[in-house]
Amino acid sequence: MSERLVPPALVERVRNRLASSSDGIADAVRAEAGMVADDVVLERLRRDVETELHGAGPLEPLLALPGATDVLVNAPDQVWVDRGRGLERTTVRFADDAAVRRLAARLASSAGRRLDDSSPFVDASLSDGTRLHAVLAPIAPTTTISLRVLARARFELADLVATDVMSEPVAGLLTALVAARLAFVISGGTGTGKTTLLGALLGRVDPRERLLIVEDATEIVTSHPHVVRLATRTANVEGAGRVELRDLVRQSLRMRPDRIVVGEFRGAEMAELLAALNTGHAGGAATMHANAAADVPARFAALAAMSGIESASAAAQVSSAFQVVIQLRRARGGRRVLAELGVIDTGGHGQLITRIAWAAGRAGPAADELAALIEASGVAVPAGWR
Repeated sequence: MSERLVPPALVERVRNRLASSSDGIADAVRAEAGMVADDVVLERLRRDVETELHGAGPLEPLLALPGATDVLVNAPDQVWVDRGRGLERTTVRFADDAAVRRLAARLASSAGRRLDDSSPFVDASLSDGTRLHAVLAPIAPTTTISLRVLARARFELADLVATDVMSEPVAGLLTALVAARLAFVISGGTGTGKTTLLGALLGRVDPRERLLIVEDATEIVTSHPHVVRLATRTANVEGAGRVELRDLVRQSLRMRPDRIVVGEFRGAEMAELLAALNTGHAGGAATMHANAAADVPARFAALAAMSGIESASAAAQVSSAFQVVIQLRRARGGRRVLAELGVIDTGGHGQLITRIAWAAGRAGPAADELAALIEASGVAVPAGWR
């Protein structure tokens, strides 16, 4: 995570030369570097200028770090990375805020979006799937960049057991849950590993089943052999061409899915998803943001309201569409852990609730209810999880 401070003027001169001549980047750097003659210095300048002009600039090495999930720029001298152990401050520096702004604008442009004074923030996916969010001053004190790294590694449940996300008996219970074709929602805060766990669970789906995965950005990595992916698209600079999650959920119904999976739902697409899971598409899955399993019903109610679904109808549809909540959280030190398993129910009063089946390493009041749901599908419940 070394420091780079390439003079912005040199980068600009090289950029202009490349645009107006047939020079390669090495020749352009040599021509624009002035009195610098040392080959070692020139080679370093060439590498640094090339980094400034391509990819994520000085952030590229951070994005390539093993386990990196997020790279954050708060200011020219405040660059952070999360490698699964919480945020770490790095030694990467930008020359000034203008350099950060140039990088943010270039990344936005590469995603077909604009970032300038008339459009001072952007949320887009880069070509490799990395999620970009950037805000310009004066909306923020300085230009800020947030990069969410596309998952590169494929995790199995055994890997999550080995890293203490869950115990082996609980992993066996989740495997039984998937085999029983129970629909589940994985909830938790940002960076708790929802997408990682979802990918691992999808890897346990019968390989003869066809998975339709709908996402904002292609993030879910799974070992399942039969996956069809649909990804949303933002509007172009003219404001046309937008494709939303609800459009893709609707399309997925016509693609002969055995299971429909929504990477994360948080808006109007909930109406289409509930309709799909209530019309014969068992075993669906999704993720959502929630602080605890008990908070999931309130999140469903809020999303239903955004979709125009009346509360009583929403409770009935959600309890029919989803059976299980899997709650993740971050422990001290940033370690991701499976915190709770809950059963979604209306409580007999038409109000959506979550009954806790497992939490803090022991069975909860709804443990028997969860076991009965699994056994009703003819799948054996493994011993030792409670």
